[in-house]
Amino acid sequence: MSDVSGPILAASAAVFRDGRVLLARRARGAGAGLWSLPGGRVEPGESLAAAAAREVMEEVGVRCAPVILAGVREVILRDGAGRLTGHFVVLAYAARFVSGAPATGPEAAEVAWFHPDEVANLPATEGLAEVVSNAAALLATP
Repeated sequence: MSDVSGPILAASAAVFRDGRVLLARRARGAGAGLWSLPGGRVEPGESLAAAAAREVMEEVGVRCAPVILAGVREVILRDGAGRLTGHFVVLAYAARFVSGAPATGPEAAEVAWFHPDEVANLPATEGLAEVVSNAAALLATP
């Protein structure tokens, strides 16, 4: 039996500036040490796009404008005995940089801008390269 009551809805954003995407290396949790998109839980009554923008600002200090959904990822976590310890559904947006200087914090041990082609070679959360590639293509479409 699991203590997890159900999936948690989360939103993230692939923020682009000058052809590069902003990534954060996770400081804690199941993805500690891995590069990922900044993001987190959607609050009750909050739109997905607003949650993505808020989470990017809270995690890395950057204001962004979410444009379009670029991907969906499901993260199911289990302990060593196979018991469910977490279930997240993450909706990732393609977003444009608005303002701010990326900064580290409690959730982001490191932040950096990467060319989308570099993402596949990083130690990263599952599916990150695909989401970044999709986001880049969507933002390049007029």
